[in-house]
Amino acid sequence: MDNVKSLRINATPEEMRLWYLLRGRRFYGFKFRRQVPVGPYVVDFACYETRLIVELDGGQHADQVKYDVLRTAFLQKKGWHVLRFWNNELREFEEGVLMTILAHLQARSVCTGELKR
Repeated sequence: MDNVKSLRINATPEEMRLWYLLRGRRFYGFKFRRQVPVGPYVVDFACYETRLIVELDGGQHADQVKYDVLRTAFLQKKGWHVLRFWNNELREFEEGVLMTILAHLQARSVCTGELKR
């Protein structure tokens, strides 16, 4: 749990921005948690209701492709769908990132397709 606390304290500006947009059911009523332990991994953001994980990747991820592939495979095996975005995508195309997240939430939601408020 100390690792989770450390990750929250040392969040990147992009992680803080996305958390601001997702927290407190602000994002169409979907509940997200941040820095969530899933098995041996800690994921950036998770919506349990739809089993959707959103990861924001910085430059270090370019050097750890194999690790990320194994990690994603583990999470998918546990029933999660993983969306990955580069930090610069959120900075430069925030609306597009949010609409992609929303589309995946809606596709995985058990509701009838109506947006939650």
